[in-house]
Amino acid sequence: MPALLDRFEADPSGVWSELMDHLCPQLDIAFTASFAALPRLAEIATAGRPETLGWVLLAAGAIASCSPGLSDADSPLTVFSAPIAVLRNLTDRRLSQPADAEEYVNLLQALLSFEGVAIWDRCLDGLQTGEYEVDCPYCGVDMFVVIGQDDSFCRTDDYALQEVRKSPLQPARTQELEGLPRRLFTRALADGQEGLAHGVRSLSGRAACPDCGTDFSVAERVVAGWIL
Repeated sequence: MPALLDRFEADPSGVWSELMDHLCPQLDIAFTASFAALPRLAEIATAGRPETLGWVLLAAGAIASCSPGLSDADSPLTVFSAPIAVLRNLTDRRLSQPADAEEYVNLLQALLSFEGVAIWDRCLDGLQTGEYEVDCPYCGVDMFVVIGQDDSFCRTDDYALQEVRKSPLQPARTQELEGLPRRLFTRALADGQEGLAHGVRSLSGRAACPDCGTDFSVAERVVAGWIL
């Protein structure tokens, strides 16, 4: 593993996939050796070039996202708290620099991983893809929550009838945002990511099932789908 990490330091973008295959397959499994690599990754990130820093932070973030939470006394987030603090601070600074929506969301998830924030460190992708797949809490139908710049809505597809049913999505008002949603919204605005900030309001909003009319919280259904 040391040799692979040395190669990664020399060429982060070129070796990233190989490193993840060894340390974090499918970006959702980590091993003892994976967490043990965090100090070395922190060193690489600290000494690396600005243009390759993102690759290092994303590698470390993927590993950290697989860690048990901070409530676990033996959590790698606690055992390796010093290098994780370094990685967290580097990610925090990197987020304030210009980035496209995909890179920004990936780095934001890495930041949450370093902080031990569960679920949402893996569930923000929909903010940049513009879509979440959830199910209705009452009738169980599969739905797509579409988050767009100009229009956000919920839809179901009846492929047999080739029919699309839609219902409007009501974004949360800014003053209604609390806790993590408020933090994400404020952060995105401060970093010049207005589109993602709007997406946070939609993700924190409410919609109705197009099939049965049941009102639901978008964020709650995203979390429910992840837990299942």
